[in-house]
Amino acid sequence: MEGLTKIYGAGVSAVQALRGVDLEIRSGELIVLLGPSGSGKSTILNILGGLDEPTAGHVWFEGQDLTALDGSALTEYRRQHVGFVFQFYNLVASLTARENVALITDIADDAMMPQEALAMVGLTDRLDHFPAQLSGGEQQRVAIARAIAKRPRVLFCDEPTGALDSQTGIMVLEAIQRINRELGTTTLIITHNAVIAGIADVVWQFADGMLAQSTRNPVRVAASELRW
Repeated sequence: MEGLTKIYGAGVSAVQALRGVDLEIRSGELIVLLGPSGSGKSTILNILGGLDEPTAGHVWFEGQDLTALDGSALTEYRRQHVGFVFQFYNLVASLTARENVALITDIADDAMMPQEALAMVGLTDRLDHFPAQLSGGEQQRVAIARAIAKRPRVLFCDEPTGALDSQTGIMVLEAIQRINRELGTTTLIITHNAVIAGIADVVWQFADGMLAQSTRNPVRVAASELRW
C-alpha cells in the first residue's frame, strides 16, 4: 500500500476513512489488524481485496498495480487469488457443507476437493450436514473451507470470531493458523479483540484512518494458548 487514502462523501459531510497509509505485507505472513470501529480496518480489507477503490494511492500485488485495473480485471483477481471470511457465515441454507464449498471449487482453476478443504478445518464428519445442523463455529469453519478451497494466495478475515464464544473462536483461529502454516496463505485478520494479536507475525494498530503502531511478534503462539 502506497499513500492509500479513502474519502466517503463530499464537502462538509466528507469522511476520511484512510489517510495516506503506507504498508507492506510479506508473502506468507499472518497479520492481525486491531482498531476501534471507524478506524479504517474494513476499508483497508475492502480495498486490498478488490471490493472497493481508493480515492488516492496504490495497492500492489506481486508487482501489479490493482488500482489500475478495471472491474473485470478486479473480478479475476478476486477469483484467482483472494479468499474472504466474514463475521457472518453467508452459507446457503439449502446446501450441505460439502455443497457450500463446491460453489467455489466448481469455478476455480486449481481447487481442492470440497472434502479436502473441510478436512483442513476439522469437519470431515460434517460433510453432508446442512447449516441448520451445525454450530456457529462449525458454520464459520465451513465458510473458511469455502474461502480456501481454491488455494488463494491471500485470505482476508473480517471479525471471523466476532459472533462466537471464546472456546469456539479459538477453534476457528486454529483452523486459520493451520491454513496459514500448511498452505503458506498470506492472511490478514481484522478484529477488536487484542488477545488475538498473539497468533500474528505482525500486529497493526489503526486509529482515525492511520497506522498508530506496527509490532512484529518475536514468537507466535498457538491459538489454543489464547485466553480471553
